[in-house]
Amino acid sequence: MHDYGLLVVGSANADLVVGVERRPAPGETVMGSDLAVHPGGKGANQAVAAARLGARTALLAKVGDDDHGRLLRASLRAAGVDTAAVLVGEAPTGVALITVDASGDNSIVVSPGANSHLTPDDIRAARDLFARAPVVSVQLEIPLETVAEVARGLAPGARLVLNPSPPAPLPAGVLTVCDPLIVNEHEARFLLGEAAGDTPEDWARALLALGPRSVVVTLGAAGALVADGRDDGCVWVPSPRVEAVDTTGAGDAFTAALAWRLGLGEQLAGAAAFAVRVGAAAVTRRGAQQSYPTADEVPAG
Repeated sequence: MHDYGLLVVGSANADLVVGVERRPAPGETVMGSDLAVHPGGKGANQAVAAARLGARTALLAKVGDDDHGRLLRASLRAAGVDTAAVLVGEAPTGVALITVDASGDNSIVVSPGANSHLTPDDIRAARDLFARAPVVSVQLEIPLETVAEVARGLAPGARLVLNPSPPAPLPAGVLTVCDPLIVNEHEARFLLGEAAGDTPEDWARALLALGPRSVVVTLGAAGALVADGRDDGCVWVPSPRVEAVDTTGAGDAFTAALAWRLGLGEQLAGAAAFAVRVGAAAVTRRGAQQSYPTADEVPAG
């Protein structure tokens, strides 16, 4: 019997956020709002998003012994995430420098800090966690060799959900386990290069040819495209129309919601339909983790 609905392996960062009227051009200085510090990082974001929806969630991550690390552990516990595997290392907690423009779009620079010290040995030491999780979600703000060890460490029958962000070349042994691989347009084009094609359907089919068992292409306000390698079709999943305030962390909310619903036994298209509603709800509020909805706040399908 699985103890967890979702195990997230990934990053935990402090988000340092400044609002701007427009992002600066190279060499230009613009004035911004007061600095806000929020708990973030793709791993921590996904864990909080899933826990707020009601999933029994654990996070395997590494933070520093500093104020930012304490902020992250407190926010995770407050959301109901099991933090026993949030390790405290010698490097400072990772930091993301985020500018949010007037339209709600963001630009992010990440200083990985302790995230880069989450090692394959840490994964092997957490085998009991993997044995208790039907779905494991991972991203690329931790070392690639650690991601590869996650792929090797799945329990029999468990599912790996991977969002390759920030994008990097993926070992074949990771790609073939992904079920699904979740990408936006930028990530799809990075992985495919000149073979990308022009449409989301092209990207999905070309990505499936690289080996993952299924692919989800996220399309922002247009929703998502689902391609399951078990059949030949692509299914478009529309998103509710909302007024976006801040897109920070919305992709993490989408991925967490989808991964959790897969762990409940839902089919991929149905899980994606729920996930686009979660992502849409998240962009209507500022910030990352503080924008994530509870199950009661997710629009009906």
